[in-house]
Amino acid sequence: MFPIRDHNPSTRTPYITYVLVAANIGVFLSYVALFGDERALFELFWTWGAVPVKISHGVGLEGIFTSMFLHASFMHLAGNMLFLWIFGDNLEDKLGHLGYLVFYFASGLGAVALQIAVEPMSNVPIVGASGAIAGVMGGYLLLFPRARIDVLIIIVVFFKIFPVPAWIMLALWFVFQVFNGTINPADGGGVAHWAHAGGFIVGLIGVVPVWLKAGGPAFWARTEGHPDHPEARYRATRSRVPSVRRRR
Repeated sequence: MFPIRDHNPSTRTPYITYVLVAANIGVFLSYVALFGDERALFELFWTWGAVPVKISHGVGLEGIFTSMFLHASFMHLAGNMLFLWIFGDNLEDKLGHLGYLVFYFASGLGAVALQIAVEPMSNVPIVGASGAIAGVMGGYLLLFPRARIDVLIIIVVFFKIFPVPAWIMLALWFVFQVFNGTINPADGGGVAHWAHAGGFIVGLIGVVPVWLKAGGPAFWARTEGHPDHPEARYRATRSRVPSVRRRR
């Protein structure tokens, strides 16, 4: 299940989201040549990633920040940037450019903190922007629980796009992280599930003041959980590929 877009247009240009996407892509391209050398790639992640055992001993603290711009594969990067692109503009719209930037890094910090609390002696570097982006998703859930998200469902050879309320997709995603982190806490199968959960929780809590300022429960009652502005509508266009009748 992959989100491909939401129906929640922003009312201002999301400059910070653009910069974050560009920065992540730029950093990835700067070391993409190392993917042919596993030792050099590990040394990069060991030096600039967030390594729990190092941080637990007060070493390599800069990795808490730099790890947010490192990705372990092209698909890792692509998935994170897709989620940031879909949800980031609306949080930036509500928090303002500077507030959103602070919020983003605070979520990333919370993500690393929870992962280290669960595995303080792990020597596996934590890399990726997903913890910070999880915070964006948590904030989105509180502010726009019923915004429509178009998700692509893939089951073997079956492909279908369904619009679903944001709370369903985001709540399922969060439950999935907690479930997988609980049943496989040792290494998460290569995925830092508790970092995702930590970022999500920090992001959810972080936008509470904004939600309360907008009216809290009254904001939800007024908007019914939808965006407080007209939603985007997408039209299905007729294919330009000519149809060919089957011969009998």
